[in-house]
Amino acid sequence: MADIPNLNTLRSGRGGLRGRGFRRGGRAIPENDDSSTLPLESEAQARDRLIQQTDNDASASRLSAIELGYLNDDYAKEFAQPGVPVTRRYPIINRGTYVRSQAIDHLVGLALNDEAQACGQVISLGAGSDTRYFRMSQNYRVQYHELDFEANVATKRGAFERSSELSLHKKMYTKTGTAHYLHAIDLRELASDDAPTLPDIDWTLPTLILSECCLCYLAPDTASAVINYFTSRLKGAVGLVLYEPIRPNDAFGKTMVSNLGSRGIHMQTLQRYHSLETQRQRMKLAGLGEGQGARDIYQIWESEAWIPKAERERVEALEWLDEIEEWKLLASHYCVAWGWKGDVFSRAWEGLKA
Repeated sequence: MADIPNLNTLRSGRGGLRGRGFRRGGRAIPENDDSSTLPLESEAQARDRLIQQTDNDASASRLSAIELGYLNDDYAKEFAQPGVPVTRRYPIINRGTYVRSQAIDHLVGLALNDEAQACGQVISLGAGSDTRYFRMSQNYRVQYHELDFEANVATKRGAFERSSELSLHKKMYTKTGTAHYLHAIDLRELASDDAPTLPDIDWTLPTLILSECCLCYLAPDTASAVINYFTSRLKGAVGLVLYEPIRPNDAFGKTMVSNLGSRGIHMQTLQRYHSLETQRQRMKLAGLGEGQGARDIYQIWESEAWIPKAERERVEALEWLDEIEEWKLLASHYCVAWGWKGDVFSRAWEGLKA
């Protein structure tokens, strides 16, 4: 899960942005390139390692937002590096982290809160140190699957071994029918003709698929094939939630892309799914034809349907943010998109303003 970038680094070109899937040497990666076609194995391995390490950035931003009172999460600290103090992020980053988390939690909560309790399975792509399973399993019975590189999965397993709180939580909620599965896999394997069968997934359950700044670092056709891996196999209702950058072609977007490209960073799906409308169309093409929605982060922040006025005022009081125009710019270049097929998600999501 890549972090929302600091706007100042986009303007100055210094410090850069760290994100999933970038190549060293300042060369942008063309659309539909992936590591399997890179000429040097060492370069491919270095690129994958950098992808894996972006989880540290996302985790640090979440810890900053938690410490300052934006978010309530008792589990994130269990995945922090032992002995490393929390680094305070800029207000614009803390607010972006908050809105992103709240928006996705809102969509997940609506789906899991179905009256028939029909949506009982979540598949999180590139989950890293995400804590959503622990938070959601307190209120919902769910089969929760997390997929990521072996290195990131090993880190999460290590956290379970170190933390009595995580282990106790898992044991306690397993008794209620909740289950948590870690799958160590390179997602590109799921796009191949001989894709492996993932164990323990119940292909008959209504299922929610999550991707927070994960699929955008794959080649577009590969990203589509990964989604198809699940939608073609799942027999029941399917929902998909994405968090990704958009609008690369306006003045700010061009600056963002230029700065990313100068550092060898390329979000490969960005040009193909460059707007809210193309994200909605993407959902339709993925077979999620019963409903689609997409809102940028600033729209979500301003909408009382997503963040009630009292809550927004609480967040605004946490830190002084004088970069209002910068906040609007940055927040309007990231979006949450969702799509579905099946009654479970129709009941949950069709009332959301798309």
